Amino acid sequence: MEDKRVLVVDDEKLIVKGIRFSLEQEGMKVDCAYDGEEALKLAKENVYDILLLDVMLPKYDGFEVCRQIREYSDVPIIMLTAKGDDMDKILGLEYGADDYITKPFNILEVKARIKAILRRTGRKKTEREDDKIIVKGEMKIDCESRRVVIGEQETNLTAKEFDLLELLAMNPNKVYSRENLLNIVWGYEYPGDARTVDVHIRRLREKIETNPSDPKYVYTKWGVGYYFKG
Repeated sequence: MEDKRVLVVDDEKLIVKGIRFSLEQEGMKVDCAYDGEEALKLAKENVYDILLLDVMLPKYDGFEVCRQIREYSDVPIIMLTAKGDDMDKILGLEYGADDYITKPFNILEVKARIKAILRRTGRKKTEREDDKIIVKGEMKIDCESRRVVIGEQETNLTAKEFDLLELLAMNPNKVYSRENLLNIVWGYEYPGDARTVDVHIRRLREKIETNPSDPKYVYTKWGVGYYFKG
């Protein structure tokens, strides 16, 4: 667990303090948030190995935080719940959580769950190294070097154009609304509107599509949003 980075989210500061102390003793780097809004901001700005996320939070509850993070990240999430109700547990897992722990909990159990999930995700990460290069037809997207090659020709994309293409290509056939793309790629506090997405998609198509009006990579789902044809 040494050098792993974790985000702990709970509005009970004593619980956060105890978890933080215990995990730092294991050599982990720990960030803390005390409401859902702060959690989303930190999760967007940083790369974490795992999240501990309380269900009952101010501003956004843990389920909503989990749902929004799952729009762009598969970081492991353990839900913390004060309720023993099975429906809460099931709901948490349906929103994309990897595990749950019911309060009051033993910190040794928390550390054991974290270790188990990190071992499992560590194996998956090794297995998915090749996923960093996406090939579709004549197009190759190298997510590490952030380069796009179509045929033999490299295509120069802006940072936001690449971010859009990478997100869509990593999740083929998944339709993203303009609002989702705006939130994920530009951030939740970005003052622009959904037309920003349309403009960037149009420019992206002009660069990667042979015929932008009849695309073969980035498609429009009318009235909903955009998706990458898998």
